Amino acid sequence: MQQKEFLDTLLPIKDKLYRLAKRILVSNDEAEDAVQEVFLKLWSGRDKIKNYKNPEAFAITMLKNYCLDRLKSKQASNLKIVHSNYKNSENIERKLEADEGVTLVLKIMETLPEKQKIIMQLRDVEQFEFFEISEMLEINETTIRVTLSRARKTVREQLIKQYNYGIS
Repeated sequence: MQQKEFLDTLLPIKDKLYRLAKRILVSNDEAEDAVQEVFLKLWSGRDKIKNYKNPEAFAITMLKNYCLDRLKSKQASNLKIVHSNYKNSENIERKLEADEGVTLVLKIMETLPEKQKIIMQLRDVEQFEFFEISEMLEINETTIRVTLSRARKTVREQLIKQYNYGIS
């Protein structure tokens, strides 16, 4: 695989890799380092990339494994991602509420178990299909659906609790 083919294949997913690394790791620097490290490993094995059916899934799997290894070695705990899919609204109040809601959901996502957090990130933020997540994480689709359902239920319950101010 030549440099141009490598860049054409893997450079478009750089931002997805960064967002996932940012979700798993603590800082911007750690996430950037993780993406760079994975790209170096991919470049070293660039001739083998053609053997993979989905190079993007392979890269994401590599990144996930690298990040989890980093977590084990550094014992990082605070994760934060700055990501918003909300459209601009002329009503400032609505925009502030939406931003607050996104921030709250992201904070709640940080408290989820690692597996739920990663699956929710890949499905709801990155918008991967279940079969793609299954390939990346090497988990069957049914397990992914159940884990995602539990994660969403936890987020929903926490949001309701927050917006009801603790009143049942």
